Amino acid sequence: MTRTDSSASGAPGAADATNANANANAFARLPLSPAMQATLQQLGYLSMTPIQAASLPLSLAGRDLIAQAKTGSGKTASFTLPLLANLNPRRFAVQALVLCPTRELADQVTQEIRRLARAEDNIKTLTLCGGAPIRNQLASLAHGAHIVVGTPGRILDHLSRDTLSLEALNTLVLDEADRMLDMGFAEDIAQVVQACPRNRQTLLFSATYPDGVASMAARFMRDPQEVKLTERHAAGKIRQRFYEVEEQDRLHTVGLLLNHFRPASTLAFCNTKQQCRDLVAVLQAEGLKALELHGDLDQRERDQVLVQFANRSCSVLVATDVAARGLDIAQLEAVINVDITPDAEVHVHRIGRTGRADEEGWAFSLASMDDMGRVGRIEQLQGAPSVWHPVSELTDQAGGQPLQPPMVTLQILGGRKEKIRPGDVLGALTKDLGFDGTLIGKINVNEFSTYVAVDRSIADAALRGLNAGKVKGRSVKVRRL
Repeated sequence: MTRTDSSASGAPGAADATNANANANAFARLPLSPAMQATLQQLGYLSMTPIQAASLPLSLAGRDLIAQAKTGSGKTASFTLPLLANLNPRRFAVQALVLCPTRELADQVTQEIRRLARAEDNIKTLTLCGGAPIRNQLASLAHGAHIVVGTPGRILDHLSRDTLSLEALNTLVLDEADRMLDMGFAEDIAQVVQACPRNRQTLLFSATYPDGVASMAARFMRDPQEVKLTERHAAGKIRQRFYEVEEQDRLHTVGLLLNHFRPASTLAFCNTKQQCRDLVAVLQAEGLKALELHGDLDQRERDQVLVQFANRSCSVLVATDVAARGLDIAQLEAVINVDITPDAEVHVHRIGRTGRADEEGWAFSLASMDDMGRVGRIEQLQGAPSVWHPVSELTDQAGGQPLQPPMVTLQILGGRKEKIRPGDVLGALTKDLGFDGTLIGKINVNEFSTYVAVDRSIADAALRGLNAGKVKGRSVKVRRL
């Protein structure tokens, strides 16, 4: 096993080195087809991220690869480019399989693969995850696919039904391998791997490298290269603050933080599902738009929660670590550790969800006297003492007006089944109803529903207009989530 260490830091005053680095890390240096190079240019992929620069030359050369990289570091393109390079579009059989821990991550991966594969019009990518009706998946599989992205349990289900064949597979990707092991998928993964041809390329991506991942690699991979990305956030990019609280004041203090700093989008972590429920109840009673994300939600509820948080019509998402795995939310202004995690490495992953893409972010942690041992382990891992502030300095910055999200989500009853596309909804709102396009946010088209985020100032008028008008030439029912 060969290891390559790569690091990225935000040290200032290195403009020449940065420019030289950008040239050295240009995608144009990779042995990719002209069509793929053109696609990368069109999508704005100009310079490789550190994990891409370290891993792509190895994986494109056909080597098995173990890569340590967190969500948001550009790892999806790191395995998608070699996966597509191995693909024969004229062979209509499953040639690549990507295993993911959650449906949300699988959906994100599928979207990215489709974007990168668009130079070849006829490459079909299919998502197979639990929580979705299996009969629809059976129908899709009957039509065939080149690439399958899915969760281990549902992939195994299809293999046992003989509805999925991996005989033509040449690339297997294990994405967020450590999380899959944490969630109890070790045996499912082993059975899926047994169904794969021995002569294949295996690419394993993991945020951490515990013993379980090492033993998995030893079982399933052939002389893998190992790339470890030691990525440090730029100084000041994530501003951490700890607050000492009494246990009975913990939940109320979250509201104080939100009304003092007023972040537009906050992810609050709790250690238990019950704590999530309790905090959401407290925040909603204070007039804040807060939603919970934990293992007791069904898939429809989970989808609606994530749509609202991602499109900025929910100010606070309160989640457990397991529920939040695989989520990569852009423009996250703050993370609040409502409970201190017993695992210092999990703390680092939690706070690393803010302060991305050169934006600044806040990371607030609430600790009681009983948590001080956990705080000590975090300080040891981070190699720096915690910065403490008194709760007494938190004041209401808006004179009693609770924090409100900038957008509101409208749900249209009708989706892909009715052939609705994002452009149809945008056209109905801008051309037919005359709303300024800058007031329209994300549009998510699901199988049976479409969600559109609109600026809070036009929410009521947009709701009335859509219900009275038409989308794609037909009347629709619309409600406010």
